[in-house]
Amino acid sequence: MIRLRPERADDWWEVEALLDLCFAPGRTALSSYRLRDGVPPVPGLSLVARDDDGILVGAIRFWPVRAGGRAALLLGPVAVHPTHQGEGLGGGLIRDGLAAARAAGWERVILVGDAPYYSRFGFVRLDGLDMPQPTNPDRVLGQALRPGAWDGIAGAVTRWCDPSEPEGH
Repeated sequence: MIRLRPERADDWWEVEALLDLCFAPGRTALSSYRLRDGVPPVPGLSLVARDDDGILVGAIRFWPVRAGGRAALLLGPVAVHPTHQGEGLGGGLIRDGLAAARAAGWERVILVGDAPYYSRFGFVRLDGLDMPQPTNPDRVLGQALRPGAWDGIAGAVTRWCDPSEPEGH
C-alpha cells in the first residue's frame, strides 16, 4: 500500500535522488528552476509517497511564485519511481496536492507541462503570462482553485521574494 504525507526536511535528498532518476540530467537548468532558486517549497503542500517498506516511490512539490504580481503556486516537479509508473500514483499526488493547496487558501496554480496530460486535472493553457525564457508558451498551464482566480492576470512570472507576505492570494 502506498501512503502519502507532507514532505519533511529529512526527505529532501531522497526526493532529489528520485527526481534525478526520473528526469534528464540538467533538469535544474530548466527555466522554471530559476523561479525556485533560494525559495523553499510550500510547507504542507509538497507530498511524498512511500510504500510499505518506507521506500520513496513518488513526490510532488509546490513553490510560491508571483504571476502578474499576484501570488500563485508553481506545481512541479511530479515524479514517480519507474517501478510504480502507470499505477495512477502521479495523478493521486496531483489531486491530493491541489486539494491541499485549495484548503490552504491558495487561489491559482501554474505549471510548465504537457496539456494532454494535465488537462485531465483541470489545467488549461494560460495566455498573457511570461515565464522565464526559454519556455514554450504552449506548455504554460494553469488552474484556478477559486472560480475566476486567473481572470485578468497577465505579465511576468517571477520568484517569490518576500517571505513575510501571506501565502494565499
